[in-house]
Amino acid sequence: MAPMSEDTKPPEQSKTTESGAEETESSGTPPSSTIPPAGVLAGADSEKAAMVEQAKGRVAAVKESLGATPPSPGAPKPPVKKKEEVPKPTDASAHPLAQKLRARFNGVVLEALEFIGQLSLRVERSRIVDVCDALRLDDETPFNYLSDVTCVHFPDQKDAPFEIVYNLYSIPGNKRVRLKVATNAEQGVDSVTGLWPAANWMEREVFDLFGVVFHNHPDLRRLLLPPDWQGHPLRKDVSLEFVENEWTQKHLPEMTDVQREQLEQRRAYGLELLSVPQERVMRDIFRSGKEVMPKDK
Repeated sequence: MAPMSEDTKPPEQSKTTESGAEETESSGTPPSSTIPPAGVLAGADSEKAAMVEQAKGRVAAVKESLGATPPSPGAPKPPVKKKEEVPKPTDASAHPLAQKLRARFNGVVLEALEFIGQLSLRVERSRIVDVCDALRLDDETPFNYLSDVTCVHFPDQKDAPFEIVYNLYSIPGNKRVRLKVATNAEQGVDSVTGLWPAANWMEREVFDLFGVVFHNHPDLRRLLLPPDWQGHPLRKDVSLEFVENEWTQKHLPEMTDVQREQLEQRRAYGLELLSVPQERVMRDIFRSGKEVMPKDK
Protein backbone atom coordinates (compact mmCIF):
# COMPACT_ATOMS: atom_id res chain seq x y z
CA MET A 1 0.00 0.00 0.00
CA ALA A 2 1.41 3.36 -1.12
CA PRO A 3 2.10 5.80 1.59
CA MET A 4 -0.24 8.80 1.73
CA SER A 5 1.24 12.13 0.68
CA GLU A 6 1.66 14.55 3.44
CA ASP A 7 -0.23 17.84 3.34
CA THR A 8 2.52 20.42 3.34
CA LYS A 9 0.19 23.43 3.11
CA PRO A 10 -0.11 25.17 6.40
CA PRO A 11 -3.65 25.19 7.74
CA GLU A 12 -3.54 28.92 8.41
CA GLN A 13 -3.01 29.72 4.73
CA SER A 14 -5.94 27.63 3.55
CA LYS A 15 -8.14 29.22 6.09
CA THR A 16 -7.02 32.62 4.98
CA THR A 17 -7.79 31.76 1.35
CA GLU A 18 -11.22 30.49 2.20
CA SER A 19 -11.98 33.50 4.32
CA GLY A 20 -10.72 35.83 1.52
CA ALA A 21 -12.96 34.16 -1.05
CA GLU A 22 -15.89 34.49 1.27
CA GLU A 23 -15.05 38.17 1.77
CA THR A 24 -14.78 38.75 -2.00
CA GLU A 25 -18.06 37.03 -2.68
CA SER A 26 -19.86 38.95 0.00
CA SER A 27 -18.55 42.52 -0.68
CA GLY A 28 -17.32 42.39 -4.32
CA THR A 29 -14.02 44.09 -3.36
CA PRO A 30 -10.83 42.02 -3.55
CA PRO A 31 -9.20 41.58 -0.20
CA SER A 32 -5.99 43.33 0.64
CA SER A 33 -4.13 40.05 0.54
CA THR A 34 -4.81 39.67 -3.23
CA ILE A 35 -3.49 43.13 -4.22
CA PRO A 36 0.12 42.86 -5.50
CA PRO A 37 2.83 45.04 -4.02
CA ALA A 38 3.52 48.54 -5.38
CA GLY A 39 6.63 47.44 -7.19
CA VAL A 40 4.69 44.92 -9.22
CA LEU A 41 2.13 47.59 -10.24
CA ALA A 42 4.87 49.97 -11.33
CA GLY A 43 6.41 47.28 -13.47
CA ALA A 44 3.10 46.56 -15.23
CA ASP A 45 2.53 50.24 -15.99
CA SER A 46 6.00 50.65 -17.44
CA GLU A 47 5.56 47.56 -19.58
CA LYS A 48 2.23 48.89 -20.89
CA ALA A 49 3.78 52.28 -21.65
CA ALA A 50 6.62 50.59 -23.53
CA MET A 51 4.13 48.66 -25.65
CA VAL A 52 2.26 51.89 -26.48
CA GLU A 53 5.49 53.58 -27.52
CA GLN A 54 6.36 50.62 -29.73
CA ALA A 55 2.96 50.79 -31.43
CA LYS A 56 3.39 54.53 -32.04
CA GLY A 57 6.79 53.90 -33.55
CA ARG A 58 5.40 51.28 -35.92
CA VAL A 59 2.62 53.63 -37.03
CA ALA A 60 5.13 56.42 -37.66
CA ALA A 61 7.35 54.07 -39.65
CA VAL A 62 4.41 52.99 -41.82
CA LYS A 63 3.47 56.62 -42.49
CA GLU A 64 7.03 57.46 -43.47
CA SER A 65 7.20 54.48 -45.82
CA LEU A 66 3.92 55.47 -47.46
CA GLY A 67 5.13 59.02 -47.94
CA ALA A 68 8.46 57.97 -49.37
CA THR A 69 7.15 55.42 -51.85
CA PRO A 70 5.69 56.86 -55.09
CA PRO A 71 1.97 56.26 -55.71
CA SER A 72 1.10 53.15 -57.61
CA PRO A 73 0.41 53.73 -61.29
CA GLY A 74 -3.35 53.65 -61.43
CA ALA A 75 -6.07 55.74 -63.03
CA PRO A 76 -4.91 59.37 -63.24
CA LYS A 77 -6.83 61.89 -61.19
CA PRO A 78 -9.08 64.19 -63.18
CA PRO A 79 -7.56 67.64 -63.60
CA VAL A 80 -8.92 70.44 -61.49
CA LYS A 81 -11.40 72.35 -63.62
CA LYS A 82 -10.59 76.02 -63.60
CA LYS A 83 -13.31 78.58 -63.57
CA GLU A 84 -14.16 79.46 -67.13
CA GLU A 85 -13.62 83.07 -67.97
CA VAL A 86 -16.54 84.86 -69.55
CA PRO A 87 -15.64 86.19 -73.01
CA LYS A 88 -15.46 89.95 -73.17
CA PRO A 89 -15.69 92.35 -76.11
CA THR A 90 -12.36 93.37 -77.58
CA ASP A 91 -11.34 96.43 -79.53
CA ALA A 92 -11.79 95.94 -83.29
CA SER A 93 -10.40 99.25 -84.56
CA ALA A 94 -7.93 97.35 -86.74
CA HIS A 95 -10.68 95.35 -88.45
CA PRO A 96 -10.56 95.85 -92.23
CA LEU A 97 -14.23 96.77 -92.46
CA ALA A 98 -13.93 99.37 -89.69
CA GLN A 99 -10.85 100.89 -91.32
CA LYS A 100 -12.57 100.98 -94.70
CA LEU A 101 -15.57 102.88 -93.30
CA ARG A 102 -13.38 105.30 -91.37
CA ALA A 103 -11.35 106.03 -94.47
CA ARG A 104 -14.47 106.73 -96.48
CA PHE A 105 -16.55 108.54 -93.82
CA ASN A 106 -14.55 110.70 -91.46
CA GLY A 107 -15.81 110.47 -87.85
CA VAL A 108 -18.75 108.21 -88.63
CA VAL A 109 -17.57 105.04 -86.86
CA LEU A 110 -17.59 105.97 -83.16
CA GLU A 111 -16.65 102.55 -81.79
CA ALA A 112 -15.64 99.14 -83.13
CA LEU A 113 -15.89 96.03 -80.96
CA GLU A 114 -15.64 92.30 -81.61
CA PHE A 115 -17.33 89.73 -79.41
CA ILE A 116 -16.93 85.96 -80.05
CA GLY A 117 -16.24 86.62 -83.69
CA GLN A 118 -19.05 89.15 -84.22
CA LEU A 119 -18.20 92.66 -85.35
CA SER A 120 -20.22 95.58 -83.95
CA LEU A 121 -19.85 99.15 -85.17
CA ARG A 122 -21.36 102.15 -83.41
CA VAL A 123 -22.27 104.67 -86.09
CA GLU A 124 -23.18 108.36 -86.04
CA ARG A 125 -26.97 108.74 -86.09
CA SER A 126 -27.18 111.18 -89.00
CA ARG A 127 -25.09 108.98 -91.35
CA ILE A 128 -26.70 105.58 -90.83
CA VAL A 129 -28.23 105.49 -94.32
CA ASP A 130 -24.90 106.36 -95.98
CA VAL A 131 -23.08 103.66 -94.01
CA CYS A 132 -25.71 101.05 -94.84
CA ASP A 133 -25.59 101.96 -98.50
CA ALA A 134 -21.78 101.70 -98.54
CA LEU A 135 -21.92 98.26 -96.92
CA ARG A 136 -24.66 97.11 -99.29
CA LEU A 137 -22.61 98.09 -102.37
CA ASP A 138 -19.21 96.97 -101.06
CA ASP A 139 -17.10 95.22 -103.71
CA GLU A 140 -15.50 92.59 -101.47
CA THR A 141 -18.34 91.73 -99.06
CA PRO A 142 -21.64 93.27 -100.16
CA PHE A 143 -24.05 93.15 -97.20
CA ASN A 144 -27.10 92.75 -99.38
CA TYR A 145 -29.40 91.18 -96.77
CA LEU A 146 -30.98 92.96 -93.80
CA SER A 147 -31.51 90.25 -91.18
CA ASP A 148 -33.18 92.34 -88.52
CA VAL A 149 -33.83 95.79 -87.12
CA THR A 150 -34.42 95.91 -83.39
CA CYS A 151 -34.05 98.25 -80.44
CA VAL A 152 -32.65 98.21 -76.89
CA HIS A 153 -33.86 100.57 -74.17
CA PHE A 154 -31.41 102.02 -71.62
CA PRO A 155 -33.47 104.26 -69.29
CA ASP A 156 -30.39 105.51 -67.42
CA GLN A 157 -29.00 107.13 -70.58
CA LYS A 158 -31.09 110.28 -70.55
CA ASP A 159 -29.71 111.87 -73.75
CA ALA A 160 -29.99 108.78 -75.95
CA PRO A 161 -31.89 106.01 -74.14
CA PHE A 162 -32.62 103.97 -77.28
CA GLU A 163 -30.14 101.99 -79.34
CA ILE A 164 -31.28 100.94 -82.81
CA VAL A 165 -29.53 97.76 -83.94
CA TYR A 166 -29.12 96.71 -87.60
CA ASN A 167 -28.01 93.13 -88.28
CA LEU A 168 -26.58 92.87 -91.79
CA TYR A 169 -25.51 89.73 -93.65
CA SER A 170 -23.43 89.27 -96.77
CA ILE A 171 -24.74 86.34 -98.77
CA PRO A 172 -21.75 86.20 -101.20
CA GLY A 173 -19.15 86.66 -98.45
CA ASN A 174 -20.97 84.74 -95.67
CA LYS A 175 -20.15 87.45 -93.14
CA ARG A 176 -22.14 89.45 -90.63
CA VAL A 177 -21.88 92.90 -89.12
CA ARG A 178 -23.93 94.69 -86.50
CA LEU A 179 -24.55 98.45 -86.64
CA LYS A 180 -25.69 100.41 -83.59
CA VAL A 181 -27.16 103.91 -83.47
CA ALA A 182 -27.94 105.79 -80.24
CA THR A 183 -30.92 108.12 -80.31
CA ASN A 184 -34.01 109.24 -78.41
CA ALA A 185 -37.69 108.96 -79.21
CA GLU A 186 -38.04 112.52 -80.55
CA GLN A 187 -34.98 112.65 -82.79
CA GLY A 188 -35.40 109.09 -84.03
CA VAL A 189 -33.38 107.89 -86.98
CA ASP A 190 -33.65 107.86 -90.77
CA SER A 191 -35.40 104.93 -92.39
CA VAL A 192 -33.48 102.40 -94.49
CA THR A 193 -36.53 101.18 -96.42
CA GLY A 194 -35.06 102.79 -99.56
CA LEU A 195 -32.14 100.35 -99.33
CA TRP A 196 -33.94 97.24 -98.06
CA PRO A 197 -37.73 97.19 -98.54
CA ALA A 198 -37.96 94.48 -95.87
CA ALA A 199 -37.14 97.16 -93.27
CA ASN A 200 -40.70 98.47 -93.60
CA TRP A 201 -42.36 96.17 -91.08
CA MET A 202 -39.21 95.91 -88.92
CA GLU A 203 -39.13 99.66 -88.36
CA ARG A 204 -42.88 99.72 -87.78
CA GLU A 205 -42.48 97.09 -85.06
CA VAL A 206 -39.77 99.16 -83.32
CA PHE A 207 -41.97 102.25 -83.58
CA ASP A 208 -44.94 100.35 -82.16
CA LEU A 209 -43.19 98.71 -79.20
CA PHE A 210 -40.52 101.33 -78.37
CA GLY A 211 -41.87 104.59 -79.81
CA VAL A 212 -38.79 105.51 -81.86
CA VAL A 213 -39.62 107.56 -84.97
CA PHE A 214 -38.16 106.57 -88.35
CA HIS A 215 -37.98 109.56 -90.66
CA ASN A 216 -38.85 109.17 -94.36
CA HIS A 217 -40.70 105.92 -93.67
CA PRO A 218 -43.41 105.33 -96.29
CA ASP A 219 -46.05 104.04 -93.84
CA LEU A 220 -45.04 104.56 -90.21
CA ARG A 221 -47.88 103.30 -88.02
CA ARG A 222 -48.42 100.67 -85.37
CA LEU A 223 -47.98 97.06 -86.40
CA LEU A 224 -48.98 94.86 -83.44
CA LEU A 225 -51.06 97.04 -81.14
CA PRO A 226 -54.28 98.91 -81.98
CA PRO A 227 -53.84 102.33 -83.58
CA ASP A 228 -55.23 104.20 -80.55
CA TRP A 229 -53.22 102.26 -77.96
CA GLN A 230 -51.45 104.37 -75.38
CA GLY A 231 -47.78 103.75 -74.59
CA HIS A 232 -45.07 101.41 -75.84
CA PRO A 233 -44.95 98.10 -73.95
CA LEU A 234 -41.30 97.07 -74.54
CA ARG A 235 -39.88 100.11 -72.80
CA LYS A 236 -38.30 99.15 -69.50
CA ASP A 237 -40.12 101.88 -67.60
CA VAL A 238 -43.51 100.29 -68.42
CA SER A 239 -45.02 98.25 -65.61
CA LEU A 240 -45.43 94.51 -66.06
CA GLU A 241 -48.76 94.63 -64.25
CA PHE A 242 -52.07 95.36 -65.92
CA VAL A 243 -52.58 99.11 -66.38
CA GLU A 244 -56.04 100.56 -66.86
CA ASN A 245 -56.04 103.22 -69.58
CA GLU A 246 -58.42 104.90 -71.96
CA TRP A 247 -58.21 102.10 -74.53
CA THR A 248 -59.17 99.37 -72.03
CA GLN A 249 -62.07 101.44 -70.73
CA LYS A 250 -63.32 102.02 -74.24
CA HIS A 251 -62.84 98.61 -75.84
CA LEU A 252 -63.12 96.28 -72.83
CA PRO A 253 -66.49 96.99 -71.21
CA GLU A 254 -67.66 95.33 -68.01
CA MET A 255 -68.81 91.70 -68.23
CA THR A 256 -72.36 90.60 -67.61
CA ASP A 257 -73.27 87.97 -65.03
CA VAL A 258 -73.74 85.33 -67.72
CA GLN A 259 -70.35 86.03 -69.26
CA ARG A 260 -68.70 85.94 -65.84
CA GLU A 261 -70.28 82.56 -65.12
CA GLN A 262 -69.06 81.23 -68.45
CA LEU A 263 -65.55 82.39 -67.64
CA GLU A 264 -65.63 80.63 -64.26
CA GLN A 265 -66.77 77.43 -65.94
CA ARG A 266 -63.93 77.60 -68.43
CA ARG A 267 -61.45 78.06 -65.59
CA ALA A 268 -62.93 75.10 -63.72
CA TYR A 269 -62.39 72.87 -66.75
CA GLY A 270 -58.82 74.13 -67.17
CA LEU A 271 -59.30 75.49 -70.66
CA GLU A 272 -56.82 77.88 -72.24
CA LEU A 273 -57.37 81.45 -71.13
CA LEU A 274 -56.38 82.86 -74.49
CA SER A 275 -58.98 80.72 -76.25
CA VAL A 276 -61.75 82.99 -74.99
CA PRO A 277 -62.95 84.89 -78.05
CA GLN A 278 -63.98 88.06 -76.24
CA GLU A 279 -61.12 90.43 -75.48
CA ARG A 280 -62.98 91.91 -72.53
CA VAL A 281 -62.48 88.62 -70.70
CA MET A 282 -58.78 89.41 -70.40
CA ARG A 283 -59.59 92.64 -68.60
CA ASP A 284 -61.50 90.75 -65.93
CA ILE A 285 -58.67 88.25 -65.57
CA PHE A 286 -56.17 91.01 -64.94
CA ARG A 287 -58.45 92.77 -62.48
CA SER A 288 -58.92 89.58 -60.48
CA GLY A 289 -55.17 89.35 -59.96
CA LYS A 290 -54.66 86.12 -61.89
CA GLU A 291 -51.34 85.88 -63.72
CA VAL A 292 -51.78 84.97 -67.36
CA MET A 293 -48.10 84.25 -67.91
CA PRO A 294 -45.06 84.17 -65.59
CA LYS A 295 -43.28 87.45 -65.17
CA ASP A 296 -39.54 87.93 -65.21
CA LYS A 297 -38.37 88.15 -61.65
